[in-house]
Amino acid sequence: MRAELLDWRFPPPPKPMESPALESLEVFRRLSGPGLQLLHAGVQRLHLPRHTQALYKGQAISGAYFVLSGRLRVFSLSPEGSEASLYFIDPGETCIFALNSLFNDLSYPAWVEAESDTTLALVPGPLFRRLFQQEPGIQDMTVRALSTLVFRLMRELEDVHAYKLEQRLANLLLLRANTQGEIAMTQEQIAHHLGSTREVIARLLRGMVAARLLQTRRGRIQLLDRNGLSRLLGQPTG
Repeated sequence: MRAELLDWRFPPPPKPMESPALESLEVFRRLSGPGLQLLHAGVQRLHLPRHTQALYKGQAISGAYFVLSGRLRVFSLSPEGSEASLYFIDPGETCIFALNSLFNDLSYPAWVEAESDTTLALVPGPLFRRLFQQEPGIQDMTVRALSTLVFRLMRELEDVHAYKLEQRLANLLLLRANTQGEIAMTQEQIAHHLGSTREVIARLLRGMVAARLLQTRRGRIQLLDRNGLSRLLGQPTG
């Protein structure tokens, strides 16, 4: 069962924030003195425990939020209850869906969950719009973020239509592996990201283990043959 939703339409009173946490983000380092004063006067810090559902489809957006630590997962949810990850929001990044909803007065189009314990800086809508009018750094960041939205989603859509699930799994593993070739994801998380089921992902992973492409253990995957996984990608099947 999912944790209780956080309703950001009625946020708590602003809490003081530590300057280093905010100013560690490039977009805020570029603010003018008056802009920083405005930001510190109105920004809020939100702590989300792992697996907290932070935003839901149809919710009114109260502001722009930036990940200070941890990670958020943005995903779609079908009427049957199956999930498919759309993108992740890492430290220093903001949610492009939320920005689009904020500037166009639209309801949020997806769901957001904290993939790990996560801390956010929430900039209320009126304050963010004021900063957007006055601060070139905020303008640049907003335009760049919104301009990537269509391209990111089109790439995901092309992957869904052009590649078999095994190829999409191989691509995900290659993208998410660290320099040591390790991926800290459960089979359930992988299934959610690819819009599949844990049983199907488990079967595909067993095949990759048998081919000596990787090893699996609880909550983690170790790549053994990156080139072999790359060869699985081959050419699109569509």
